[in-house]
Amino acid sequence: MWENVIIKVEDGSIAQELDIEAGDILLDINGKPVKDIFDYRYLIQDEYIELGIRKSSGEEWILEIDKDEYEDIGIIFERGLMDKAKVCSNKCIFCFIDQLPKGMRKTLYFKDDDSRLSFLQGNYVTLTNMKKEDIDRIIFYHLSPINISIHSTEPQLRVRMLRNPNAAHIMDNIKRLAEANIKMNFQIVLCKGINDGIHLDKSIEDLSSFIPNAISLSVVPFGKTKYRNGLEDIELFDSNDCIKIIKQVENWQKRLKENFGFRFVYISDEFYIKAEANIPEGECYDGYPQLENGVGMLALMKDEFEKAFENAEGDNVKRHFSAVTGLGAYKFIKELCDKIKEKFINTKIDVYMIKNEFFGEDITVSGLITGRDVINRLKEKPLGEALFLPENCFRSGEKVMLDDIDIDDIEKALGVKVRISKDNGESFLKQFTGG
Repeated sequence: MWENVIIKVEDGSIAQELDIEAGDILLDINGKPVKDIFDYRYLIQDEYIELGIRKSSGEEWILEIDKDEYEDIGIIFERGLMDKAKVCSNKCIFCFIDQLPKGMRKTLYFKDDDSRLSFLQGNYVTLTNMKKEDIDRIIFYHLSPINISIHSTEPQLRVRMLRNPNAAHIMDNIKRLAEANIKMNFQIVLCKGINDGIHLDKSIEDLSSFIPNAISLSVVPFGKTKYRNGLEDIELFDSNDCIKIIKQVENWQKRLKENFGFRFVYISDEFYIKAEANIPEGECYDGYPQLENGVGMLALMKDEFEKAFENAEGDNVKRHFSAVTGLGAYKFIKELCDKIKEKFINTKIDVYMIKNEFFGEDITVSGLITGRDVINRLKEKPLGEALFLPENCFRSGEKVMLDDIDIDDIEKALGVKVRISKDNGESFLKQFTGG
């Protein structure tokens, strides 16, 4: 077990009053060992607790604490989970990490399959790397909602896709969680000729049977980089395929809405873009339960933009900016920028589509644009006062892109101020108009 090293004590907290310091180690709570963050949160809920602390000097203290129920004591640990994240042992045929080139930063190659990260950060887990006691802990701590990667509800097909014999037990595990009233979001990575067609119908039918504990199901297309050497060849969906998938899912949505009052299953924006079909209205996403999977992002951004645009007062101030996006969203972003000119007549926005040379041209989403490709594409281009890069190109709170090129590198290479463009439609409008 990892030692629970304290790296910070919050000002004015109970821990500070008790002279707990950075570098101290939490040994136990009420005499019970603390395996991870969920043990910790559960054990500190009581109004009276006893904390076992080892000081940096080696001295061990037992601290008695009287507090309000559920009141935090103000300790921040070295490891967010207070334990090592569980590594995925699947060898999924569609895994994006297996398609990364060599030489990128080590954290990009780490595969987690940890239910705690599903609850804390929204990560998706397969449940194949869990023992019975792991499922028991989800139920005991009521970790809800939990996000589960399904891909297929058919045992043998799921085993084939995840290449893990434990994948066959998915329906039993979901049933257990549903009976414990654990809410679940599901995800399917759709692969042509493998889990689509009648197999997709089967998965939707099976998973929808767990409503209301089943909250939503997203269907996203398999993504293919140019680094698939030695991996199973999977064909990409073409425009006609995407049209058929849209119709298939819309038929399910109609049926499910009639039966349950909401659509339950949603497909990612990529299908509509590749089919050159209209993005559904925002109301079709029932509150956007799967935004993180790229499901409804464009619809939400459009709604936010149009509301803000309707209330905006135009001007004739001269401005010149540039923005980048991937092939997939280029038409959408270009239309928003062109619309800005209707009220802000002297505002010029050059939108540049970045072809993904780093991962391969089949990767068209803006979230996988690299700094290297931005620099190569925009050298000697007119960029105006500032260049806007999509927010989803960056990890939350960071300014470094996937290839370790950061904002400072781009500014230096292109000689322009670089700003991060928000996904929010209102913010998108204001960043170009000074609102």
